[in-house]
Amino acid sequence: MTELKTESTAGLARLGGPDPGQRPAEGHEATTLLELARAEVDPVLQAAIGSLPGPIRRIARYHFGWEHADGSPAAGGSGKAIRPALVLAAAAALGGPRARAAVLRAAAAVELVHNFTLLHDDVMDRDTTRRHRPTAWTVFGDADAILAGDALQALALRLLAEDRHPAAPVAASRLANCVVELCAGQHTDTAMERRAPDEVTLDETLAMAEAKTGALLGCACALGALYAGAPDAEVRALDAFGREAGLAFQLIDDVIGIWGDPRRTGKPAGADLAARKKSLPVVAALTSGTPAATELAALYAAPHAKEDLERIASAVDRAGGRDWAQAQAADRMARAMQELARAVPDPEAAGGLLSLAEFVTRRTA
Repeated sequence: MTELKTESTAGLARLGGPDPGQRPAEGHEATTLLELARAEVDPVLQAAIGSLPGPIRRIARYHFGWEHADGSPAAGGSGKAIRPALVLAAAAALGGPRARAAVLRAAAAVELVHNFTLLHDDVMDRDTTRRHRPTAWTVFGDADAILAGDALQALALRLLAEDRHPAAPVAASRLANCVVELCAGQHTDTAMERRAPDEVTLDETLAMAEAKTGALLGCACALGALYAGAPDAEVRALDAFGREAGLAFQLIDDVIGIWGDPRRTGKPAGADLAARKKSLPVVAALTSGTPAATELAALYAAPHAKEDLERIASAVDRAGGRDWAQAQAADRMARAMQELARAVPDPEAAGGLLSLAEFVTRRTA
């Protein structure tokens, strides 16, 4: 990992790089960037959500982990802040500390859109746990969770509409287009769940994953570039970097969804398998042409039985699904690095983005 050098230790909070006085432990750079992003963006998020009507505000604050269901204060986590960290790191890489400070509203807008999708996805997927606590729909009901998600999306666009930065109008348009792409990806995902295992191809599953996950990470990087005043070529390259890194993120997320430790993930073990989701490792396994693929197809076509989850996970593994997903994630990261080099040729300036990109493919939860 290239060390990102700053003018002083005080510059850490501005540029999002490690302390130049020492070499951090592997992974520490990204952790520091994420903690700084959360500290900088949370006040903007708190203020935006504080403007919502009382009942919707309560649901949103619960979802972010700031309150318990009864409205009392909570100290739960509100997520890793990967997307706002990418916005800030992209702005700093291309425009320096001043661009980073100017892009906070855009970073918050991206995080609001991300959480809008989480609220809706939890309802559609019937997920009962997120961030080690019951999901919003299980506490407040489907309708209220959906409405809270709608409100977060509206807040995101309002943050940009009210921003006086010259890049804000283009950023708002780009974020709105991203939301449309996210919805299209989610529609494809839900439609695929109704199809037989042998009717889903790997190419369309990869395209769906790019729309559902890569699009928002690409948009986050592009917004940072826009606020830094970067030319179109650099904005496009950073968008492509984020998309490739986002696809790598989804590949690893799908692996964790099958083999991750619930104590670390905050989600039930095998939830994706129980729901018969066509995740990337599963589709890779199903299309492998191996005996294990035939076994997996039969298991996926059968009604859900909890005792079958270990057999399904084993079949995915033996059919090569886990190995393929991990190799594909590495390939996507290589492509992401190529795009990043086009946008930010200076390795020192790109240090923050490199750290975050490596973090998303090395995580275990």
